[in-house]
Amino acid sequence: MKASDLFIRCLEAEGVEYIFGIPGEETSDLIMSLLDSKIKFVLVRHEQAAAFMADMYGRLTQKVGVCLSTLGPGATNLTTGVANANMDRSPILVITGQTDTDFLHKESHQNMDAVAMFKPITKWRWSIRNADSIPEIVSRAFKIALEEKAGAVHLELPQDIAKMESDIKPIKTQQVFRSRPNEELIEKAANLILESKTPILLVGNGCIRGRPTLYVRKFVEKTGICSMNTFMAKGVISDKSDRHLHSIGIREADHASIAMREADLVIAIGYDLVEYSPKHWNGSLDKKIIHIDFTPAESDTYYPPTIEIAADIEYTMYAILEELERIRKQDETEEEKQRQYRIPHSDPPELFKTIKREIVWRLERYKNDFSYPIKPEKLVLDVRDALDESDIVISDVGVHKLWIAKIYNTYTPNTCIVPNGFCSMGFALPAAIAAQLVDPSHKIVAMCGDGGFLMNVQEIETAVRLRLPIIVIVWCDYDYGMISLKQIYEFGRSAFTKFNNPNFVKLAESFGATGYNVRSTEEFSKVLEKAKVSKSSPVIISIDVDYSRNRLLLDDSFVV
Repeated sequence: MKASDLFIRCLEAEGVEYIFGIPGEETSDLIMSLLDSKIKFVLVRHEQAAAFMADMYGRLTQKVGVCLSTLGPGATNLTTGVANANMDRSPILVITGQTDTDFLHKESHQNMDAVAMFKPITKWRWSIRNADSIPEIVSRAFKIALEEKAGAVHLELPQDIAKMESDIKPIKTQQVFRSRPNEELIEKAANLILESKTPILLVGNGCIRGRPTLYVRKFVEKTGICSMNTFMAKGVISDKSDRHLHSIGIREADHASIAMREADLVIAIGYDLVEYSPKHWNGSLDKKIIHIDFTPAESDTYYPPTIEIAADIEYTMYAILEELERIRKQDETEEEKQRQYRIPHSDPPELFKTIKREIVWRLERYKNDFSYPIKPEKLVLDVRDALDESDIVISDVGVHKLWIAKIYNTYTPNTCIVPNGFCSMGFALPAAIAAQLVDPSHKIVAMCGDGGFLMNVQEIETAVRLRLPIIVIVWCDYDYGMISLKQIYEFGRSAFTKFNNPNFVKLAESFGATGYNVRSTEEFSKVLEKAKVSKSSPVIISIDVDYSRNRLLLDDSFVV
């Protein structure tokens, strides 16, 4: 078998459905091999978008997303998206072409060391030099991409290696079962929970990847312990829950952080330090911490776990619940044993109840505000009201990301996606394309600032060509709002952040999409309903947003 054919057969053996990318001369053998494969190649208009699409595919499916580029500038264009996937813990495989191996030792056209370039932004990388090694290398790459913490891997296939012949067969993928927790640690964790007065659950990104939603929710229901989530864990606990205090991640503007200050025990489940530094919620080092994740805790001065459980999250939550129940039954038969706790924590602290009421009130208070430019709160509420609970909202990066994380009610995992590790602008539009391919039965809405939207605007052509009815909402303020906000907060004024915008209707129509420039708050919800009707065409909606509200993100005072 030709090496490029073997490479594609190996991808098929791993269950690959899509490859996102742009062909090049040095990847022509792979591209020709794809003609005889069931794998679909999605042609994009910039390699960065290909990496973002692979990232989103990995997030939603928990399988490895694949992107491809040629050597040199094609490879360098991938890097931002690859870094984003790696730090947000999305499993992706990056494939790049390369010139013949005879040229690698000297200066030659477009030749650069891509393997070295990808080193700081991938978990593993390799340049293939022997056709017979392809099955082992591909199999290893997929295992590394998927093992916790998930992330990016890179394979380089030189042009002359792709043309070689091999008799080696692809390696069949095997399911790997995660480890179960240590019984002694489970017992210690259960007793620590029982001894605490104001425990709180901090739900992180690992709970999205591991999909232990059922047992995390059961834990809250059966123990009565209140919970909060990081941006990337929205939906693991439904925002409808009376015990859920929504998102934490904005230092001075999350009411959840008030509850965190009062907690004497933090049960951190799948918590990832890249999202939100523990210094912001454990600066006084006064909290006991139970760390529950697939991997051991990151070493951090402000995150010293009292108990550290590195095992499958679902198994662990189940085991702790079983241990709590065992202790409860034991105490029922040993009346002489005096304990200063209750199972469950049936009555949360009054402060936590007040925080929940305040959060709900603040979410709803601008529901009937029709002033224009539209308030961020009203925009988010209107989008939430227009969508089903299982539709997907994808946030780009910018100040709007904070409003979405803070306000958008989320009821199931992976229905509000907020990139919050590497935080790259330009993510949402290509991510929405991949999400619609993965989930064609639901509406996919990308929320972008007018700064980030134009960074990958060329992918509207990709969405039009693929006949994908994604909805893109562009929040307009003619400013890099997050940077401007922080400049004003620190220096009293902003500098070099203002810009102009195109006519978004004409821009959309030039690509063959549908466009709306909304000019009143009343009009916005009506336009959203029109956009939802589209079955095969992207819809771009621009709307001016009252970003004077952004000061609340830095100082949202709360009085009990």
